[in-house]
Amino acid sequence: MKNIKLALIYDFDKTLSPKDMQEFHYINSLGYDDPAKFWAECGDFSQKHNCDGILSYMYLMAFKNPDLTKTQLLEEGRYVKLYPGVTTWFDRINGYGKKHHVDVEHYVISSGLTDIIKGTSIADKFKKIYACTYAYDGNGKILWPSRVVNYTMKTQYLFRINKGVLSETNDEDLNSSTPESEKYIPLENMVYFGDGSTDVPSMKVVQQNGGITIAVFGDDSKRNKAEQLYTDKRATFFVKADYSKDSRIEKIVEGIIDSLEAKNRLEDFR
Repeated sequence: MKNIKLALIYDFDKTLSPKDMQEFHYINSLGYDDPAKFWAECGDFSQKHNCDGILSYMYLMAFKNPDLTKTQLLEEGRYVKLYPGVTTWFDRINGYGKKHHVDVEHYVISSGLTDIIKGTSIADKFKKIYACTYAYDGNGKILWPSRVVNYTMKTQYLFRINKGVLSETNDEDLNSSTPESEKYIPLENMVYFGDGSTDVPSMKVVQQNGGITIAVFGDDSKRNKAEQLYTDKRATFFVKADYSKDSRIEKIVEGIIDSLEAKNRLEDFR
């Protein structure tokens, strides 16, 4: 039986990690005793300049530290903590998929920073990381934001994965007509993991095309937000962000793999 591809696509902050990646160390290094004060400044900047919220935080991160470099951002990844089970999750799911003729690929689509994610212990588990990025000079110092990923822009990357056009600069192939039979990973073979309203457009695209969406929450105080996504039919499931062996989220993904194997087996009879 021919193997079938499955894409597991994750938001990062509050989906794989319990808080925004800048809050583990970077914001404190700027002298803030409470990350909420930094985010409030970002909100004020957005309002004052009619600026996209993601661009606002990217600007203030660099403005508050003019010497910020790519190397420093990669170093910030070392401070990022992950939810239980995340570090072993990818190999476990890949192994389960292999036993059931499903090739699992993992992707990140995040409004966080690519270079911080690349500095984490799990960076090599992803086939591609789509997140905000700076352009750097020859010494690694920030020149300008080169890529911004906000909540609606996230959907673009679903179609890049769908077509296998993974390079962010290849728009021609992305927008060209491609027969369904030639798509790299069908949208119905995608599972999107998210935690809040910024994931709604991506969840909607995946669900409307037959894929699965999973809303996660870190602790019971965040449960209502995930449950609301389920109630509003944005999420197929809502579940605690525990990726440990035999956890509920693992059982759900194993069930998805099982269903793909069954579907694939039936296709063989044709």
